[in-house]
Amino acid sequence: MRQKQMGFTLVEIAIVLVIIGLLLGGVLKGQELVNSAKVKNLANDFRNISTFVYAYQDKYRALPGDDSAASAHVNGATNPTTPAGTLANGRINGAWNTTTVTDESALFWQHVRLAGLATGTPTLGNLSLGDEYVPKNADGGRLGVTGDAVFTGATPWAANFFICSSNIQGRFARQLDTTIDDGNTTTGTMRVLCQNECATSNAYVNLTPADDANVYTVCVGN
Repeated sequence: MRQKQMGFTLVEIAIVLVIIGLLLGGVLKGQELVNSAKVKNLANDFRNISTFVYAYQDKYRALPGDDSAASAHVNGATNPTTPAGTLANGRINGAWNTTTVTDESALFWQHVRLAGLATGTPTLGNLSLGDEYVPKNADGGRLGVTGDAVFTGATPWAANFFICSSNIQGRFARQLDTTIDDGNTTTGTMRVLCQNECATSNAYVNLTPADDANVYTVCVGN
């Protein structure tokens, strides 16, 4: 008696390979959509914070954080007292990631929240990354605003104020720059300054695909 042949036919193998290809394609496309959504979220942070600044300035004729009459303009607001000699000078002074609660850059968040421009608690905390007062981006990094220089190299970067966001992976930072700026992380209105949560940097970082897994601080000048 002739033994029955066991195993897959070429047609069956081809069907299985097609199914595997479709599954892999779906997974990769899904990951691409997730990444695009994260970059869009990060880009919206920069756009929204700029809106907070201009909306507050338009309403109260002062910058949030720098507003020496904030307690009169917004119920419950704290007037800034540091850095000394910079109050109401038309710039949001203090490091973007300051740990001093009386700094203009720290009180910025209280002022825009009490003014109804931004969400989040207006109750001042200890300004550590884990505190609920400190705003965070989609990657869990810190968001901050400052009118002080964020670059101390030979070619200063001039702007009215800077919005900085930390803990952003290199691949997202490169895509961000393509989305909202010139695609070069060392020029234009968006630049990569350093890894992690540094206050200043002595060199812009020219990101390449080799840097995709590293995390950086990204700042946008306005």
